[in-house]
Amino acid sequence: MPHAPVRYRSADEDSGRWSGFPFRDGDVVISTRSKSGTTWMQMICAMLIFQTAELPGTLPELSPWLDRLLMSRDEMFARLAAQRHRRFIKTHTPLDGIPIDPRATYIVVARHPLDMAVSLYHQGNNIDRARLRQLTGQPEPSAPPPPRPPLHEWLISWIHEDTTPQQQMDSLPGVMWHLADAWVRRDQPNIILVHYQDLSADLDGEMHRLAGRLGICVPPQIWPSLVQPATFGYMRDNAVRLTGPPVVIKDSRVFFRRGTSGAGREELRAAELADYRRRVAQLAPPDLLSWLHRDGHAGP
Repeated sequence: MPHAPVRYRSADEDSGRWSGFPFRDGDVVISTRSKSGTTWMQMICAMLIFQTAELPGTLPELSPWLDRLLMSRDEMFARLAAQRHRRFIKTHTPLDGIPIDPRATYIVVARHPLDMAVSLYHQGNNIDRARLRQLTGQPEPSAPPPPRPPLHEWLISWIHEDTTPQQQMDSLPGVMWHLADAWVRRDQPNIILVHYQDLSADLDGEMHRLAGRLGICVPPQIWPSLVQPATFGYMRDNAVRLTGPPVVIKDSRVFFRRGTSGAGREELRAAELADYRRRVAQLAPPDLLSWLHRDGHAGP
């Protein structure tokens, strides 16, 4: 008998909203940690499903974030029920917090945790916190928050933070649990692991692999017209058209900040990188870490 999903909650999301969700044949669930390639995978799925760069809506409209508390659960379910295309749904919840339905395919995107953390740090400066509190019904803070430390100091603290995935999904323990849980499921037919660096190195090849796993046929002559819009540069140049008017993001173009790998390792000294390696070795199995850090492994 399957276990009940774990409940993951933050100030603006609640995985409990998945309870009772009516899946359909062919549903795709994109499960990633923050700043690990979520929007990129949404765009790839959009290209494969619609097979045109002229999408019939913005990515948040076509691929809504089910867990997010910006609209009611009933309204979210109604919007998804009204979609006639093959649905591809965004979540930042690990797979153990989502119903695993045999009719759906689950795509988990992994990114080097240090790169994810650097992107997360910069993303924090691009969020309108007051607007987010207003939309999610959070109270105003009684005092101004303390100033954020510089990136290097913040990153060291992030590596050593003692927390749990349920308390902080974007912590290092949260990131590693999200990936470790997917890693043990990687041989299941409806679970797909994708590495951010593989998307960077061979977007065409990864899109072909995903199309095959999703059972999507694409005429060979239109492949180039689908791959190019899924590049980082295209998405950054078309940020407003793809993501719509900003809701809690201050600047849509800044949301697509860098897109390359290595920023986290550039920020740390050799001894600090060694500390990071010791820390993640406590949180995940060696084969996952070798794949995640690109230690000579080609794929899962």
